[in-house]
Amino acid sequence: MSQSPIEFKGSSFTLSVVHLHHTDPETVRRALAAKVSQAPAFLKNAPVVVNVSALPNNINWRMMQQAILSTGLHIVGISGCKDEQLKRIIARSGLPVLSEGKEQKPEPAPEPAPAPVAVPEPVEESARTRVIATPVRSGQQIYAKNCDLIVTNNVSAGAELIADGNIHIYGMMRGRALAGAGGDKNCQIFCTHLSAELVSIAGEYWIMDQIPAEFFGKASRLRLADGALTIQTLN
Repeated sequence: MSQSPIEFKGSSFTLSVVHLHHTDPETVRRALAAKVSQAPAFLKNAPVVVNVSALPNNINWRMMQQAILSTGLHIVGISGCKDEQLKRIIARSGLPVLSEGKEQKPEPAPEPAPAPVAVPEPVEESARTRVIATPVRSGQQIYAKNCDLIVTNNVSAGAELIADGNIHIYGMMRGRALAGAGGDKNCQIFCTHLSAELVSIAGEYWIMDQIPAEFFGKASRLRLADGALTIQTLN
C-alpha cells in the first residue's frame, strides 16, 4: 500500500506577536527596525503574528504590511481584527486572519435546573514538571507545555528550551531559554552555568551581549521585576 504524499500533524511553535499601537507605517517601520537591530539573531527573518486590535478600521493595511515586511520580519497571520471590511482587505493581501479563543463569544447556556449539592470528585493533577537528563544538542527544541522544565545536563549553542512554567538548567547553558511562554510573568529561569545565547521570560528577553558580564558563566537566577528582566546570583 502506497503512503499518502502528505500528512497533517499537530505541533507547537513559539511565535512573537507584534501589537501595533500606531497608524503611521513609517513610525511602525522605524520602531520595528530598531528592535530587529537590537536582537538580529533572534528577530531577523523571524515569523510573527501581527495584532491589529488597537488600530482603527480605516488603516491603510497595504502600506502597513509593506512597512513591516521591509524590516525583514515574516508575517504569518493577523490577530485581533474585529472589523469585517478590514478582514476582507487582509485576506486579499494573502494573509490569514486568526481567531483567538478569548475573542469567541460563547453560546448562551441553557437555564440551569435545580440540582442537589454535589460532592466534589477528586481531580487528577497534571504533570507539573518535565525532566530532561540527556544533553540538548544544537538544533533541538524542548517544549514543556503547561509545566516547568528541568534539564540536568548541558545545553549546546543553537538548542532551545521553552516552557510555559519555570526553567531549571543544572549544566552548562549555551543555547536559548524561554520561560513563561504562555505569558506567565511570575516564571523564572535558574541556571548553574549561564552562557546563554538568549534568555526570555513572558516575551521579555536579553541576548547574550545584554547579560551582565559579572553573571556570565555563573550560577544565576532571572525573573521579571516591574515588567523588566532582572538577574541575581543563584545561592
